[in-house]
Amino acid sequence: MKLDVVTLDGGKAGSIELDDAIFAVSPRKDILQRVVKWQLAKRRAGTHDTQNRGEVSRSHSKFGRQKGSGGARHGSRNAPIFRGGGVAHGPHPRSHAHSLNKKVRALGMKMALSAKAAEGTLLVLDSAVLDAPKTKALKERFAKLGLTNALVIGGAELDGNFKLAARAIPNVDVLPAAGLNVYDVLRRNTLVLTRDAVDAVAARFAPKTEGEAA
Repeated sequence: MKLDVVTLDGGKAGSIELDDAIFAVSPRKDILQRVVKWQLAKRRAGTHDTQNRGEVSRSHSKFGRQKGSGGARHGSRNAPIFRGGGVAHGPHPRSHAHSLNKKVRALGMKMALSAKAAEGTLLVLDSAVLDAPKTKALKERFAKLGLTNALVIGGAELDGNFKLAARAIPNVDVLPAAGLNVYDVLRRNTLVLTRDAVDAVAARFAPKTEGEAA
């Protein structure tokens, strides 16, 4: 697959060949859903907590007679049926993360990239570098490229000026190549990859040799 490479000013900077094994995979919604669910589960803090009847600050003594009150027989006021009592079967701190096969995660990433390429919402940028961290100037350049809702993936390290200028623009995310993930790719309308990002993606999915696998 061949795509044109553009500059931040909207000019042309040649073309680039994309690997069909990465950017031309038929997407499957079930695979994408599994990977997104795995990602979001890992992000959950899992700090929600409730107090059970043994943890609430109330007396644990029996507050009334067993018989003769004309009502039900109760023990202490910290039971879940009383106001201010403990919570029965409430949530407690735990990890929501679950495992997902590496091959499924890699396939999901390829499918997300391929979906953007098939939709025509994949843009290859020559470089994401600015002379100064000016948000207004970057917004004008994005307007020339038609970018209003986009994820920009740079190389191993992001240009500081570009990162600072982009962080004040709504609906625009900027990540290094190592931060490329399925959820962020799918949540933005346009995926922008720099030349360095394309090389990083190719290296990420390159078949490992016997020495590397060992």
